[in-house]
Amino acid sequence: MAKQTALYAKHQEANGKIVDFGGWDMPVNYGSQIQEHQAVRQNAGMFDVSHMTIVDVAGPDATAYLQKLLANDVAKLKETGKALYTGMLNTNGGVIDDLIVYKMDGWYRTVVNCATREKDLEWMSAQKKSFDVSLTERPELAMVAVQGPKAIELVKQVKSEAAELIDSLKIFQGLPKSNWFYARTGYTGEDGLEIMVPETEVAEFWQQLLDAGVAPCGLGARDTLRLEAGMNLYGNDMDENTSPLQAGMGWTIAWEPADRDFIGRSALEAEKAAGVAMKQVGLVMESRGVMRSHQKVVVEGIGEGEVTSGTFSPSLEYSIAIARVPAATGDECMVDVRGKLVPVRVVKLPFVRNGQKQF
Repeated sequence: MAKQTALYAKHQEANGKIVDFGGWDMPVNYGSQIQEHQAVRQNAGMFDVSHMTIVDVAGPDATAYLQKLLANDVAKLKETGKALYTGMLNTNGGVIDDLIVYKMDGWYRTVVNCATREKDLEWMSAQKKSFDVSLTERPELAMVAVQGPKAIELVKQVKSEAAELIDSLKIFQGLPKSNWFYARTGYTGEDGLEIMVPETEVAEFWQQLLDAGVAPCGLGARDTLRLEAGMNLYGNDMDENTSPLQAGMGWTIAWEPADRDFIGRSALEAEKAAGVAMKQVGLVMESRGVMRSHQKVVVEGIGEGEVTSGTFSPSLEYSIAIARVPAATGDECMVDVRGKLVPVRVVKLPFVRNGQKQF
């Protein structure tokens, strides 16, 4: 039987259509995925992301441990609460998971994906053997993402006692307020907050947000929003057999200092020296049809690639996709849609940011 978050009863109350997602019963929508998508782009929407795994890293060697474990460098985080996005790689340079790390006072908070929880925890535990660190999972914390142009204003309305702290947050920073944690992060291409809340208090908070006019949104809208924002989905756009250099994550690798020997570094250096064969791009199909994952991409005279994520974009009103294609690909290629090669444009990601077309 799938696991349920502390908000499961709320999803049922709102007639959420429940599906299995990484072993969790989660709402895919509450009626109209398109309306939920537009609520986030135009006003404010909220997502139950309590299925994500929060792991706190503490101990004298916490910084050194994370510098070994992660491709990005936590030493870059100078300010309390500041966060970075990074890949956790295997020795071949493949992506075990992508995650966010927050620097706290003397410790770190990490948030990893639900579908990869067990292998992540196993890997993180295996790598800590030569470090004096502790890993503490925080299953007692639920998490709600409130996203959209009015998201921050509406959260402050509901949680007035945290308004000052919320106002102080820079983008990609998270800070605690009593036993809650407010982070100015998200997965939609809009401003907003991801809030960690004790499970015992989250249903009341969800109801207060509903009453304030925040729309409940499911996994369907979360996927179209993140795709428009050009954000990777683990298992689609990268996995253990994909290097961050081929998955649009080159910017998350901290090469300096040169003597920081993070896991996967030598494999990435060898790949870089040989020349990275594939790259990640955005595709736009302005004709009829919808691009989907695993469709073949044909680049005439150069080679083939693959759509890693594809959908109909509610903001742009045509199909968009993230694809991995040969490095020499220019600004045009074709996608095999049901046996027919359809011409598409190659664009730089993201497609949409803060409600505006980006290409």
